[in-house]
Amino acid sequence: MRRAACRRRRGYTIIEMLVVMAVLGILATAAMPLAELSAKRGKERALQQAVWEIRHAIDAYKQASDSGRIARAAGASGYPPSLAVLTAGVPDLAAGGRMLYLLRRLPRDPFAPGALAAEASWGLRSYASAPDEPKEGGDVFDVYSLSQEVGMNGTPYRLW
Repeated sequence: MRRAACRRRRGYTIIEMLVVMAVLGILATAAMPLAELSAKRGKERALQQAVWEIRHAIDAYKQASDSGRIARAAGASGYPPSLAVLTAGVPDLAAGGRMLYLLRRLPRDPFAPGALAAEASWGLRSYASAPDEPKEGGDVFDVYSLSQEVGMNGTPYRLW
């Protein structure tokens, strides 16, 4: 008779199930901010990499222009006229007119809205504009994020 009673009591009670559900709920609410923090950290890393890549390509264009590998108009700064030139390529005068490509593809700003194209996702600063008030112009001297958000280090993304 005792064995039959023991067999009936082997399942979980409703109270035990509620306690387990409450503990799982508490753990889930604790993990959610960590997941959001991890996602933001990943976007910041992508932003740093994209800005570094574009700036490196702009510097390579300027260096090629200064060394005479890229044709430059008189009075021009030597910086690329647009970001599209970095991926479309320019004739390399030192290599007999072969195309010189500085980027395979233009990275998108990870904080830009999803509908924007990669080139439109960046703010552009021309060589003639002031550093503290960037404006577009006839060339691309630097890029910056158009996001108004502030990074985890306290610096706005547009100043990275």
